[in-house]
Amino acid sequence: MLFSCLCFGVHSFAQTSLDNIIQIDGVTMTADSLRAVPEVTIVVKNKNRGVESEYSGVFSLVCYKGDTLQFSCIGFRPKEFVVPKNLVGEYYSLIQLMVQDTFYLPETIIRPMLSREQLAYAFLYWRIPNDKYEIARRNTDAYVLRALAYTLPRDGRESQARLMQQQAREAVYYGQQPPMNIFNPLAWGEFFDAWKRGDFRNSNNPYSPNYYNNNSNN
Repeated sequence: MLFSCLCFGVHSFAQTSLDNIIQIDGVTMTADSLRAVPEVTIVVKNKNRGVESEYSGVFSLVCYKGDTLQFSCIGFRPKEFVVPKNLVGEYYSLIQLMVQDTFYLPETIIRPMLSREQLAYAFLYWRIPNDKYEIARRNTDAYVLRALAYTLPRDGRESQARLMQQQAREAVYYGQQPPMNIFNPLAWGEFFDAWKRGDFRNSNNPYSPNYYNNNSNN
């Protein structure tokens, strides 16, 4: 008898919990023109659960009967909707109308300069702070980035990559002496061919004695 009572109580509690769950399918629209309001945040009050309406204003949310839904969006007044407890069924359709909110900006008073001398002084000595576009342009300047690349130390990722490259080069000639270009016959052949062609007598060759004199004159 005790076992039967426990099973009946658990079954009744589960049945009651399932009956209280409801799925709400709705759409958020403006109250004056009935246009869809996208990106409206719908949150269940006092619970860390919620959704966001799509571009067409459609949303879907699962909650309990009796919960309070909070609607909030930038430019609109926040709204609350209490899900009735006496709803029949597992689905409910909702059309939430959002009212546009009015923003009051602080007033700006523009006064003319008192004299031409003050205008000249302001034009020469006033330092107007740069806007975000100018700051971004300076931070992404090619010369600044090049200077930072030469002066800033390597971070952990760059140091690790350099070490891995060095170990990879050493692993290629593991157990043997790495080759040297001074004993490379192909390099010597290219050197003699360049010597016969007169490449070292060319003024654009950096090894030529007159290379730096010609560039300094230019």
